[in-house]
Amino acid sequence: MSDPTAANPANERRLALRVVTMPKDTNQYGTIFGGTILSYIDQAGFVEARRHGSHRWVTVSLDAVEFKKPVHLGDVVAFYTHTIRAGTSSVRVCVEVEAERYATGKTVQVTVAQITLVSVGPDGKPIPFASPPTVQEADA
Repeated sequence: MSDPTAANPANERRLALRVVTMPKDTNQYGTIFGGTILSYIDQAGFVEARRHGSHRWVTVSLDAVEFKKPVHLGDVVAFYTHTIRAGTSSVRVCVEVEAERYATGKTVQVTVAQITLVSVGPDGKPIPFASPPTVQEADA
């Protein structure tokens, strides 16, 4: 895979994931469960990590999660990512979460998090993400 910073020299945030919140995601207050947002943060982190290499990526830690505002039923939620640090086999990713309010269309930042992922080989042991791909692309 190409160097993700080459295509994104300023390491600007990129849209990794976009979802519409549904009734199954709500708690008794009518807002979206924090755990649902955390699950999407994990997925968005994977999307960013995958830019560094076609490997299995596993989440090592999910840190510094700050829930700033609630997410409401029907909001369109966007997960933007950028790599904060790239080591040999791990990447630290910032995930910024914004909600486009269903009722008004206004966009607000709702959550910010940092996540660390490690590239692993078939045996589950860390491998340098610059190594040849360990995940093969399916035929189109």
